[in-house]
Amino acid sequence: MSDPMRIRAAENNGVVDVKILMKHDMESGQRKDAAGKIIPAWFITTVNVKAQGKDVFTADLGSAVSKDPFLNFKYKGAKGDKIVVSWVDTRGDKRTDETTAA
Repeated sequence: MSDPMRIRAAENNGVVDVKILMKHDMESGQRKDAAGKIIPAWFITTVNVKAQGKDVFTADLGSAVSKDPFLNFKYKGAKGDKIVVSWVDTRGDKRTDETTAA
């Protein structure tokens, strides 16, 4: 399993600002290793964020996204909202982490 995501969420005047750093190598499938063989594609395909059990952000990513992607978005919410971030990659690996809006 991959390293935990770093998730920060701060509420200001009814808007929650969410920042997510996901640890993932995000291989595009276009690079070659030292022996000249193509490194297989391996990247996050889907990201879903729920706040208080409701979807607030969904993204479909592709091979062009850099290693250790960073996402930042805002939604109407409140201090204390439970935020759950999940992703799935091309190998079927999954990661879910959560935080509470401050």
